[in-house]
Amino acid sequence: MPTVGLIGVGLIGRAWANVFARAGWDVRLWDPDPAALAAAPGLIAQSLEDVRAHGLGTDPGAAARRVTAAASLAQAVADAQYVQESGPERLDVKRAVFAEIDAAAPANAIIASSSSFIVTSRFADGLKGGHRCLVAHPVNPPHVVPIVELSGADFTAPEVIQRAKKIFDGVGQVPIVVKKEIDGFILNRMQAVLLSEAMRLVGEGYVSAEDLDKTIRDGLGLRWAFMGPFETIELNAPGGTPDYCARYGETLYRVSSRPVTPEVWGADNIARVAASWGRTPTAEAILEKQRWRDDRLAALVAHKRAQPKAPA
Repeated sequence: MPTVGLIGVGLIGRAWANVFARAGWDVRLWDPDPAALAAAPGLIAQSLEDVRAHGLGTDPGAAARRVTAAASLAQAVADAQYVQESGPERLDVKRAVFAEIDAAAPANAIIASSSSFIVTSRFADGLKGGHRCLVAHPVNPPHVVPIVELSGADFTAPEVIQRAKKIFDGVGQVPIVVKKEIDGFILNRMQAVLLSEAMRLVGEGYVSAEDLDKTIRDGLGLRWAFMGPFETIELNAPGGTPDYCARYGETLYRVSSRPVTPEVWGADNIARVAASWGRTPTAEAILEKQRWRDDRLAALVAHKRAQPKAPA
């Protein structure tokens, strides 16, 4: 049975444990915070129960028993075929942790980071095992949102990327390959553009924050739940993508050409957006809604898996 070493047991690390455990892997956890490490197996067991209702895993009890806390980082990665680091988004931390993992993990183990913005070459450069290092960037929460962005450095071996892709395919995720390094990878760069325009439209008084959310939730988001932007535009003109671009390209350029300035993310505009949103939930309320979100996402993923694939 394959073993994964998971370093860091915050929300992302625990979600990775769910993914690998329900796919039949042995999971070894480690975190520098003893309290977080002690709590993690119970939280992971609960998350495995939560997703079973939607057919994501069939035996949460057995999956939970495959998850164990290790006494040290070295112990967590000692027998691993794959290691995933999910620590703070800080370069100094990642460089130190990757050096420690590289020294302790088996020579053929792949070592990946859940980093959201920091590219592989910045934390794995100079490591003896740099060729086996990459970013495997998930979307929160990865145990119900399956996309994983695989991004290596110039020194990452192509075979390692392909092995990682095969691993994620095998545990039910949807891996994509980022063909060359770029800060933020693909999803976060797409998200940054949408969020910046949302902040501008609300902050400048064109729409309320609630109505903007409706525009995505009950508009674009419905299509994007099963089609990407290129498939979407292909179906919005009789002649496909070239026809769509000929019809609407100039207009789309005009309405999207205004650059994002620091003011969009400045304190004054943030205050205007927050006032429009008008909600101040407690930490407990956010946790409760996160569970609701995860449940709805699991149901959506289960629905998509049950549907026929689109025609070519």
